[in-house]
Amino acid sequence: MSAEATNPVTPGPVTGPAARWRARIDLRRLGRAALLGPAARDRLPDAIGHVAEAHRAHHPDADLEPLRRAWVLAESSHRGQMRKSGEPYITHPLAVTLILAELGAETTTLTASLLHDTVEDTDVTLDQVGEEFGAEVRYIVDGVTKLEKVDYGAAAEPETFRKMLKATGSDVRVMSIKLADRLHNMRTLGVMRPEKQARIAKVTRDVLIPLAERLGVQALKTELEDLVFAILHPEEYEHTRELIVDNASRADDPLAEIADEVRGVLRDADIPAEVVIRPRHFVSVHRVARKRGQLRGADFGRLLVLVNEDADCYGVLGELHTCLTPVVSEFKDFIAVPKFNLYQSLHTAVARPDGQVAEVLIRTHQMHKVAEAGVIALGNPYAPPSEEPVDGEREDPTRPGWLSRLLDWQEAAPDPDTFWSTLREDLAQDREITVFRPDGGTLGLPDGATCVDAAYAQYGEDAHACIGARVNGRLATLSTVLRDGDTVQLLMGQDPASEPSREWLEHAHTPAARIAIQRWIATHPSHEESLEADETAEREVAPRAAEAPVADGPALRPGGAEVLVDQPGATVRLAGCCTPVPPDDITGFAVRGGVVTVHRIECAAVARMTQAGRTEVGVGWGETAGCRVTLFAESFGRPHLLADLTEAMALEGAEIVSATVEPPSQQRVRHSYTVELPDAALLPALMRAMRNVPGVYDVGRAQTTSA
Repeated sequence: MSAEATNPVTPGPVTGPAARWRARIDLRRLGRAALLGPAARDRLPDAIGHVAEAHRAHHPDADLEPLRRAWVLAESSHRGQMRKSGEPYITHPLAVTLILAELGAETTTLTASLLHDTVEDTDVTLDQVGEEFGAEVRYIVDGVTKLEKVDYGAAAEPETFRKMLKATGSDVRVMSIKLADRLHNMRTLGVMRPEKQARIAKVTRDVLIPLAERLGVQALKTELEDLVFAILHPEEYEHTRELIVDNASRADDPLAEIADEVRGVLRDADIPAEVVIRPRHFVSVHRVARKRGQLRGADFGRLLVLVNEDADCYGVLGELHTCLTPVVSEFKDFIAVPKFNLYQSLHTAVARPDGQVAEVLIRTHQMHKVAEAGVIALGNPYAPPSEEPVDGEREDPTRPGWLSRLLDWQEAAPDPDTFWSTLREDLAQDREITVFRPDGGTLGLPDGATCVDAAYAQYGEDAHACIGARVNGRLATLSTVLRDGDTVQLLMGQDPASEPSREWLEHAHTPAARIAIQRWIATHPSHEESLEADETAEREVAPRAAEAPVADGPALRPGGAEVLVDQPGATVRLAGCCTPVPPDDITGFAVRGGVVTVHRIECAAVARMTQAGRTEVGVGWGETAGCRVTLFAESFGRPHLLADLTEAMALEGAEIVSATVEPPSQQRVRHSYTVELPDAALLPALMRAMRNVPGVYDVGRAQTTSA
């Protein structure tokens, strides 16, 4: 398949991949030829003959009989149907099949591709497909068949994708056909209304292109990107096209000169290699132009070096870095560490004395095939089943980690809208990391994932009981962002009634973690009783902050803190749930008995009291600087920890009024300290000193978020 295409909206030549991929065949002409008359019984019809030729180029010993029978059924079933462009409908499944044949798909995929619209658009049933072509073809055709709008309404599109993704989890060939189907539809989108073109292009951009990237099908991805670019950004597309045309008309070609130089270097080193110029597609040129500003001749393409063995890749790299001037910052080794979409290659760049820089990709012929066609190039990755597969979900041991995660969270998505928006968000995370468990297992996570995400990836909803983590042997908070190659040990509590912190939502990066936390929150709503419990908790902290009546002036608090209240005669209480101290932003609420409770603005009780209609009272700090505050520390038990911690607090000028140490649980110890400070400005330094005590992994202000 070629990435060369004439966009139906803004015509013009588009650069394509290496010349090893044959140009796209005139599908309109082939479609008409297929309908002009029957072919001889001893040979394939002319139109399907081109598919067979492309198929045999990759699979010389393939049995073409299933293709012939699939063509007969598809052509007869779609006979009389026309596309909106006016062409016979059969040209569409034929084009989709030809795209897949060019990419090296095996016979079962091509058979299902020819039939992929029969169940949806004709009287052919899934049972008939299964009887004629077997359960494999039946399963794939079922996977790509759309759900009816009559039955699902506005949810038809997201639910169709949900169905298709579940089928892809058992057989990735389902998504291969969908991608080729969308490519041909995008090629012929010019007959649609502009608003429908834009809608289809946006779904292609947000869902299909990321899926093509994750499945490694770069040949489809790059052409889809260009077609979407032309529809959604026509002016930038036209400008990029002019840049490419202008560069093609220049007399000199620095990239060709560098290619000749590279051939000479490899020839002298006696390394058999094929060096080709790989023109950038439109979107790639546009990205480079935005990154570098003024484009030079070598920016319009890259050099592709193809060798026979993995070791030759590194031999080529060594010769290029020895004989030419390498740009060290551009080197990446995706052979030793392949991308999550199967991609393998060495990336480097070499510079000429005139400043021209050429990017170089080095890979074997097999790596190149996989880089272009991804999972399609792998043929049928599933071991033959011991018995005939049934029409249902089958376990695929080769299923990539990102797809397993996607399938896990989609089951928990409560409605089509949530699924659709979360799917787009998930697919936008285009880089994956691998972290290791202490038992030697691995977790695949998107870039930016935290320990919260790792917990839910490993334990599902049991992660509600997670109490901490060790990253590379060191204690870490659950909000810690993980890096590729980290070792993560998740520390789990034993309480079956454990609940997740609502703050975890701020640190959850994966849909699986966010949906699990949100579902727990939705089933544990705050009630009016929570407010009563808050007030009870506040009354119980009287030893820390004794009540004091005020007139029209300030209220003096223990420890010297002074609170100004807008409500004359009110009794002031500093809330025990968040222990406000100067210079915290505070607010007050009138509760029973003429009492005004003072909370930090970010306290969870503020939102609950506001929703309950409590009267808000203006409050502020007076001029006194001293304060009394309750802090908690979480640590792992060790000898002399308590002595070291209290000594560190005393050195910071803190006077400990009271202390509580809970019994250890799973080596985790929680301490609470009520301290007086001569100046509230000393509080950050005190908390830092407590955190620096070995074994302490978290220190915070006392703040109760739920009853």
